[in-house]
Amino acid sequence: MKGILTKWLNQTNLGDRLQDEEEWIREVEALYVLLSNYYGTDKLVLKASRLEALKLMRSDELVERVAGLRKIVSDDPTDQQIPKMQEIPQILDEIEEQIADLIARRAVEDRLERVVSEKMQERHQDYVKEIKMNVLKETAGPENAQTLKKLAILEKMNTVSLKRSAFDVLRPQTVEEIVGQESAVQALLAKLATPYPQHMLIYGPPGVGKTTAARVALETVKNRPYSPFTKDAPFIEVDGTTLRWDPRDVTNPLLGSVHDPIYQGAKHDLADTGIPEPKMGLVSDAHGGILFIDEIGEMDPLLLNKLLKVLEDKRAFFDSSYYDPGNSQVPQWIKKLFDEGAPADFVLIGATTRDPAELNPALRSRCSEVFFVPLEPRDVQHIIRQAGDKLGVSLEDNVPEIISEYVIEGRKANSILTDAYGLARYRNPEQEEVRVTSEDVYEVLRSARLTPFIFRKVQSNVEIGRVLGLGVAGFLGSVLEIEAITFTGQDGKGTIRFNETAGSMARDAVFNAAAVIRDLTGEDLRNYDVHVNIIGGAKIDGPSAGLATTLAIYSALKKQPLRQDVAVTGEISIQGKVKPVGGIYEKIFGAKQVEVRKVLIPFENMADVPQSLQGIEVVPVRTIEEAMSHVFDIQIFKYSM
Repeated sequence: MKGILTKWLNQTNLGDRLQDEEEWIREVEALYVLLSNYYGTDKLVLKASRLEALKLMRSDELVERVAGLRKIVSDDPTDQQIPKMQEIPQILDEIEEQIADLIARRAVEDRLERVVSEKMQERHQDYVKEIKMNVLKETAGPENAQTLKKLAILEKMNTVSLKRSAFDVLRPQTVEEIVGQESAVQALLAKLATPYPQHMLIYGPPGVGKTTAARVALETVKNRPYSPFTKDAPFIEVDGTTLRWDPRDVTNPLLGSVHDPIYQGAKHDLADTGIPEPKMGLVSDAHGGILFIDEIGEMDPLLLNKLLKVLEDKRAFFDSSYYDPGNSQVPQWIKKLFDEGAPADFVLIGATTRDPAELNPALRSRCSEVFFVPLEPRDVQHIIRQAGDKLGVSLEDNVPEIISEYVIEGRKANSILTDAYGLARYRNPEQEEVRVTSEDVYEVLRSARLTPFIFRKVQSNVEIGRVLGLGVAGFLGSVLEIEAITFTGQDGKGTIRFNETAGSMARDAVFNAAAVIRDLTGEDLRNYDVHVNIIGGAKIDGPSAGLATTLAIYSALKKQPLRQDVAVTGEISIQGKVKPVGGIYEKIFGAKQVEVRKVLIPFENMADVPQSLQGIEVVPVRTIEEAMSHVFDIQIFKYSM
């Protein structure tokens, strides 16, 4: 509008405009028309009345009309001055500027209002759409075509089953089905069937039934008199190798953790209000029952220490910087967990294949210790026959004996039988009754590249300079073949050689043997070249080969034959006394595996021999002379000649 006014004014000569009153009158009329169009006639009259300019606006005098126009445009009721004629051109210029600003502002405001209106309409449509979607969700739920399709796929998958695993079928369900671990199972039951059940550590080689025995023991003592375990007492099983300590405390499946609002996992309603959510762990799941941790020796040390604290407190406590005990919005169950902790009163049973000395001393001090033993051949054979009955197959007579020659653990024995069963079923798909033959078993053994656990059994003969010693590695005992030979050398310049790989303990045993032999015979081994060898290069970590080494050197020196169905173990002192050693039970087991008839052990180790031992004679000896009376047998010597 300002541009229109300027263009119109420019068409008139400025000098004429300054002197032409009629031109001023027309311009004033035009300005009143613009104001009338801008405000509207009614609003213009009301505005002029409010500003006391209505009388001036209706006046016939030009100066008064200009004064009224100025009051309306400036919106100033105090402006009472009537201009002079010569001031009219300047006043009209000012009024035109002001009217132009009003019209420009109105145009901008109209444009903004139009944009705002459009935006409001768009937002209104989005809001209506959102309300409709919420209504649909509330009425129709979260399902749609895609979710229903996935649900149908899951339902179809649930109808397909490949039956149970063979190990589920073969797993012992009662105490009577656990073979070869009578003493260990009895110890488990004794420690659970009491008002004061104890935490336990179970040691033993893999596959001999540690986990199964613990599970069956709990089922056996449930609801028995004085037992604290109820019918629904849980048995929570976890592998210690999978448990790791999270220093951030974001997740801890064993002890429990807190899902803070900033982390994923807190419930939506709790996250929105800034309330942390505690998540209880396995220690709380096992409350009132047993927490079984397999391979507990592999656990993270920090996590194990925290577990020991839970054992002491019988509760698992939670902590979070987001928890505000004064917040009235915190649910009661969350407040109770933070204030009192989660219940965690359970019996811990940890199983391990490690040596006891390798475990945390604090853990061992809190737990009773139970030892499982390797299975003997007759135990493996019993397991095979028992598994055959459960699978509903017939076994060729020598199948259990064949498998027992290759394995010493029940799990592996069942695995071989299951594979042989599958092979027999594959070869004879039409037969209703499956018969597993020795051919099936040997085929499985060849494909698995298995070799017999025992390569050679002992013979009832005698040899000079050769004796059977006993060693132990982990929970498995074995027979060591120790041989010696002597040659006459230069006086005082003889040498003693032995396996360097056998270790420092073997070297010390040879030197002790030299002192004992000199005391017995008066012979100085420095006058002989002596060579002591441990067949197979086995490393001896303890002093238990001392007695065997002494007997082998003595036999070679005096050319007296040694019985080959007798095994010996024990440390030899330089005074000829037989000192106690470790691993007696395992060593006796190793001797039985190769059909040793008699085992000589230190007298002080007799307490380590199980009372129920059968199939082998165990003789305690105190001195080298006592041992000689059992290994140097004149009758066997004559028979062998």
